[in-house]
Amino acid sequence: MNEKSTPVSLPRVLGPWMAAALVVGTVIGSGVFRKGRNVAENVPEFGLAIGVWILGGLLALLGSLAIAEVAGRFPRAGGNYVFLREAYGRLFGFLWGWVEFGIIKTASIAVLATMFTDSLHNVFQLAFRTTGEVIAFWPRQGITIAVIAVLSLVNARGTRLGAGVQMVLTILKVGSLIGLALLPLLVLAFVADPHPRPTATNMAPLWPSDWAQVNWGKFGAAVVAVLWAYHGWMNLSTMAEDVKEPQRNLPLGLLGGVLVLIVLYVSANVAFYSTVPQPEMAGLGNTPVATEFCFRLIGAAGTIVASAIVMTSVFGALNGNILVAPRLLYAMGDDGLAPKRLRKLHPRYRTPARAMGVYAVWSIVLVLAGGILKHYGLPAFDLGFGPVDLNVPEKKTLFDVLTDFAMFGAVSFETLAVASLFVFRFRDPGRDLAYRCPGYPVVPALYVLIMAAVLANMFLNPEQSTEAIFGVAFVAVGVGVYFAIGRFTSPKRV
Repeated sequence: MNEKSTPVSLPRVLGPWMAAALVVGTVIGSGVFRKGRNVAENVPEFGLAIGVWILGGLLALLGSLAIAEVAGRFPRAGGNYVFLREAYGRLFGFLWGWVEFGIIKTASIAVLATMFTDSLHNVFQLAFRTTGEVIAFWPRQGITIAVIAVLSLVNARGTRLGAGVQMVLTILKVGSLIGLALLPLLVLAFVADPHPRPTATNMAPLWPSDWAQVNWGKFGAAVVAVLWAYHGWMNLSTMAEDVKEPQRNLPLGLLGGVLVLIVLYVSANVAFYSTVPQPEMAGLGNTPVATEFCFRLIGAAGTIVASAIVMTSVFGALNGNILVAPRLLYAMGDDGLAPKRLRKLHPRYRTPARAMGVYAVWSIVLVLAGGILKHYGLPAFDLGFGPVDLNVPEKKTLFDVLTDFAMFGAVSFETLAVASLFVFRFRDPGRDLAYRCPGYPVVPALYVLIMAAVLANMFLNPEQSTEAIFGVAFVAVGVGVYFAIGRFTSPKRV
């Protein structure tokens, strides 16, 4: 590669439709199909359960209203890294990069790729009518790794190409969720005597009989689960440097995308509850709610349909995350807080191909590590104060542990990113912007206060406290790394 001819800025190729498709397409992945079980486990009343899904969407909407203004002030690659660095200093920017690269985005890529392969394997099992392994465990890990590598190569060949693939996959995902939401009505309309029959009685109880007895700690745990389903709504700000007319198209993409997500998620979950009552949904274990829902309505063919929908959905989210993720290392490389080579764009395709390769390699390492942990387990050891067991608890799947771990870091720093709007308004209150957050300061304040309560609940909830403590430890290590390398780099402002 000729370094002298390497372009130094990303081309602005994303319009409002592609921007909104990026929000919707990177967010809809595994959560809407799997996290309904976690909600049902913690919230037995249908009204409160749907309230959890609405609250998750409203939080994303409040955050979008605020972060759209921040992104308009700094329409550069890197998103939260840039916002946190400019608001609170280089340490906070670095820590976001440390957490995002180390556990949030790469773990998301690893989880999504694994779910894609598992869904593909489920389709093969159903096609061959067997409950045994059609593809052995380690060959499945090989397929998972190949999917990450191939999508990374596709997205390295051009942002417009990757975004075009994302647009097609997003249309398929939105259509699939609409189909799931309408399926109970279609069954009632065209099946003479459906069994089981979708009915509103499956949604009982609607509300708690005694509000004083509601376990709000468990309600908070359900909110954390749903936040995974909405996680990624900030991805568009990471790609702000790729968006045409960012002052106009960033708010349109963020707000339009989040509103679509709320409607799709609530509609799908109303349909799920009409067919799978809460006690049965809570006991599904590792079976996606969508799979059980389709099986009950249309039999074995429904299981194949559901597996294909999950497979397409996670594939789209995987492609979107691979497209978005490298912009972080690209921005950090420009600032000297990551290797400078990661700042270089491909001379022909003008994509951060090197940074994309680093993300692919670390995600593959996590796939292999997760595979070893799941297949072989780890021996317990004693540090002098009792045995320590790092294996996945029986009550939680590896998927739930990884997503709770990722959500702790995401909620912490994304809340700080939204709060940065207060800093920027204080420093530059009269700046002329095409978009300003409506309802300021109430809108960002509500978001920050609610998310602070969610974080506090993670420490108090025994089923999530381990992930929160490990998250704090990981951030603490990042502080040490920053002071080891940060003093050798010079600050850069945008």
